[in-house]
Amino acid sequence: MRFRDLIKDTIHTLLSHKLRTALTMFGIAWGIVSIVVMVAAGEGLRQGQKKQTETFGKDVMIVFAGKTSLQAGGLRAGRRVRWEDTDIPTLEQDSPDCKYILPELGQGNIPVHSNFNSASITVTGSAPPFAEVRSVAVGEGRFYTDEDMRQTRRVAFLGTDAKKQLFPHSEGIGETVYLASIPYKVIGIMKKKEQDSSYDGMDINKVFIPFTPMRLDFPNKPPDDSHTLDRLLVTPASLDQHEACKAEIVGGLARLHHFDPKDKEAASVWDTVEDAKAFRAMTDGMKYFLGAVGFTTLFLGGLGVMNVMLVAVRERTREIGVRKALGATSATILRQFFVETLIVVFISGVLGFTVAFGFCGVVDLLPMPPFFSGLIPSWQAALLSFSLLGAIAIAAAMYPANRAASVDPIEALRHEAGG
Repeated sequence: MRFRDLIKDTIHTLLSHKLRTALTMFGIAWGIVSIVVMVAAGEGLRQGQKKQTETFGKDVMIVFAGKTSLQAGGLRAGRRVRWEDTDIPTLEQDSPDCKYILPELGQGNIPVHSNFNSASITVTGSAPPFAEVRSVAVGEGRFYTDEDMRQTRRVAFLGTDAKKQLFPHSEGIGETVYLASIPYKVIGIMKKKEQDSSYDGMDINKVFIPFTPMRLDFPNKPPDDSHTLDRLLVTPASLDQHEACKAEIVGGLARLHHFDPKDKEAASVWDTVEDAKAFRAMTDGMKYFLGAVGFTTLFLGGLGVMNVMLVAVRERTREIGVRKALGATSATILRQFFVETLIVVFISGVLGFTVAFGFCGVVDLLPMPPFFSGLIPSWQAALLSFSLLGAIAIAAAMYPANRAASVDPIEALRHEAGG
């Protein structure tokens, strides 16, 4: 049989059972849409959360000091510990798996004013890599440098909202801002960013200054001294070195401040790497579940195709008998019904992929909430859907095709005559 005739016979068969065929094709198409869209939604959620996390800081661990809850070295529990900037050289030497170990001081509600306006704003002091570690991007001007640190220069980098409040009608760069009446020169403005978490306020509402003038002008109050820190910011040299880096930092602090390294009350770590891993595990689980739902739908659609083709075999028994009587081989009949089934599945798959990717494209044109990056279909999901569709198509085609090929021509003609 020529392929053109095969196509005609297939179309005739499908049109003879419009409702059943439509429902079957819908089942397969819906399975494809389910897999692609559901996996795309999970990926969009994961990417959205990743972007939100990176606005706070990329692979950063914030190490807070607290009170000991365990006895160590003969010292009592309940003892207050505080990190000091003099700890950092030792920690850097003993922590080869860490990329950055940064000091941070922060003072909230410092009276700040410019020649145009005043405000009560959080002032933060750290080292130059702070901009990289905490994802503080430069919108205009520059961030402070190592030279600013060495020279103890009183320079300031403003968050976007802080700039709007202090310099509503001026560019701000090159102007003077007064922190508790101490003049600082504005050298840069932060690029606006969305941020969903913090430990001391949103970055857009802050003034960032080098650590050395921060320690000089705004040290922690007694009983702390001028070397005391609020926290340490730590990043691993790579994600593979994350656990080793954390162990080195906590172990180093424990040696310096005489507490048990297992004492989580003494050294509390906000680990964004662990948070990201936990969220990824959750979204991966969701993707697998949604993919399983789509696979189940595809499987049920495949059963529908098999049912349609079995009905076609039963209703075309005489036709099969005549063709075999005229010399058609079982292989020819097998190929005919096998190809017919593949055509049904192929059309359904094309419709499913078209609807799925079209729907994703339309949704991505809409404004997205902060934690969602849209529907992001991946080639992996498409390849998985295509592979499942191919497997189901072959499984759905084999049984009815074999049934058709095994029809005895004499029995088929006798059955038709008796009917």
